[in-house]
Amino acid sequence: MAHISLSGVSIDFPVFTSQNKGLINTLLGFNGSSHGRIARDGPGHGLRVHALRDVNLQLRQGDRVALIGRNGAGKSTLLRVLSGAYEPTQGDIESDGRISALTDLMLGMDPEASGHEFIFTRGIVMGLSHQQARALTPDIEAFSELGDYLHLPVRTYSSGMLLRLAFAVATAITPDILLMDEMIGVGDSSFIQSAGKRLERLMNQVDVLVLASHNEQILRQFCTRGILLSEGRVVLDGPLEDCLQLHRRGLKK
Repeated sequence: MAHISLSGVSIDFPVFTSQNKGLINTLLGFNGSSHGRIARDGPGHGLRVHALRDVNLQLRQGDRVALIGRNGAGKSTLLRVLSGAYEPTQGDIESDGRISALTDLMLGMDPEASGHEFIFTRGIVMGLSHQQARALTPDIEAFSELGDYLHLPVRTYSSGMLLRLAFAVATAITPDILLMDEMIGVGDSSFIQSAGKRLERLMNQVDVLVLASHNEQILRQFCTRGILLSEGRVVLDGPLEDCLQLHRRGLKK
């Protein structure tokens, strides 16, 4: 059965090196001690940002989970950990089932590849066989409405055309686990409407859904469980309304 398990997961990102620490100390007045989510590795070393800290999480079949928190709380980082894009600095992650992450749609896009080549390559990356990857093309052609442009290098596409292609590929198969970040906010109204319908069908079919959004209406429509994040930590994991209410109160219980 589809599931993801995180045990004591932390993610640290190095920021500065010893070569520029003098300038950074001058500009920021950093004294070498821990300052919230920013800490120094040690004398003569750079800084590190604690993006996630000691996250324990169980996602099981049937879960519809909303990731809630202010900008910078760690929602996107947690999605990338769940997708396997980020390897934990500490802790363990275990998963079973095909995972699709609608986060960085343009990640790994070769500007010299044609639209057809991009469809095939991304299909292989998503775990499909060569035959299955090629079989995606008709559906993607119909949804993206790119026509003959699929024969051209993607570097010739406008940003809207790139979005159409990347989104069409990412939603062409139904995974076991779907990870989503807020992203459908660009493109013309026709695309947004058709993309919304396509997403809704996909979200209703998957075994596990994890959705990061600031839109409470959307979260209530698709989610029943909430995970509230603050400064890279899980503050509350429970019923969606409880997490939303605590978030609105500014985490003050």
